[in-house]
Amino acid sequence: MRESYLFTSESVSEGHPDKVSDQISDAIVDLFLSKDPEARIACETLTTTQLVVLAGEIRCKGVYENGAWADGAQAEIEATVRKTVKEIGYEQDGFHWDKFEFINRLHGQSAHIAQGVDAGSNKDEGAGDQGIMFGYATDETPDLMPATLYYSHKILERMAADRHSGKAPFLEPDSKSQVTLKYEGSLPVACTAVVVSTQHAPGYDEGDKQAELHAYVKAVVADVIPPVLLRETEYHINPTGSFEIGGPDGDAGLTGRKIIVDTYGGAAPHGGGAFSGKDPTKVDRSAAYITRYLAKNIVAAGLATRCTIQLAYAIGVSKPLSLYVDTHDTGTVGDDAIEAAIMGIAKLGGLTPRAIRTHLGLNKPIYRKSAAYGHFGRKAEGDHFPWEKTDLVDDLKAALK
Repeated sequence: MRESYLFTSESVSEGHPDKVSDQISDAIVDLFLSKDPEARIACETLTTTQLVVLAGEIRCKGVYENGAWADGAQAEIEATVRKTVKEIGYEQDGFHWDKFEFINRLHGQSAHIAQGVDAGSNKDEGAGDQGIMFGYATDETPDLMPATLYYSHKILERMAADRHSGKAPFLEPDSKSQVTLKYEGSLPVACTAVVVSTQHAPGYDEGDKQAELHAYVKAVVADVIPPVLLRETEYHINPTGSFEIGGPDGDAGLTGRKIIVDTYGGAAPHGGGAFSGKDPTKVDRSAAYITRYLAKNIVAAGLATRCTIQLAYAIGVSKPLSLYVDTHDTGTVGDDAIEAAIMGIAKLGGLTPRAIRTHLGLNKPIYRKSAAYGHFGRKAEGDHFPWEKTDLVDDLKAALK
């Protein structure tokens, strides 16, 4: 590993057009799971100027059965979509929660997919798709996340909170951040650059108002990033000048286009599958959550300071095809021993899709909160973010004795 290097991660706000799409898709997942915990959902969302389109495949008792919608179901879907956009804060001429055109093109799940995924008399429930999924943890931050992404998220979370509270009324919903850190060994020692581009009210691109916006952003950064890292930081705040037109009016949004923002900011591999809009039978989502859970617990247990985990599945097959653990030469025991320990912990059930959902409690309407500011590094509260718990530490230690 290099002794000195620069590394960068970015984040995007809840008002970024792709994140608007992600939040709508996950609001639909939550709606259907609240009706039927065994619902099947694959909901994609397109957002653009005064338009929201839903597309995908579903199966949900009491909502969509035998090729038909239940009474009132489509109206409830539309109300959920508009409520989501309203909560984000879009009341603009180019994108307004109460004025955009809404098109629902969700339809029934393919019977050929269902036959492979559903459990039967002679088979356990299979994975909802083939693919590879990765989890990661590092001791760089208290949340065991890469510091570059951790700070990028925190900057935008603070700005969104100030926008919603009225503390920063000149901010509009769409924004992006980017943090570059200098590392010595495995530890960040300096923040060399911060980029923040935020949609703003008219007039905040010149003169005193521009200076106010710039001073506000620098104050947020100073609150989020430790002062010891900010001694020689270069700032790029709205480097293009004006950013009044934003959100879906400024650029079309699609579900699943911010998979690196959603995960580890480029510090770890990614299998390519998005999370939002998918029910937890889709291992793109559930297996990515369990690998984060495992990696985090390995680091929390002191078995490594950095850990990457990969799982692989075949559609319709319950048993994972492979489990791979890499502690990047920081482990206190062999990576193969950790792999064996994981597969030997009974409560993990051999990491089948059903066992993952059961252990983490994923068949619940818990996903809208995950659709902005990262799926990982969040606080486990109630039913939300169970993959962030460190309740497997003792089991790992016991299995490795």
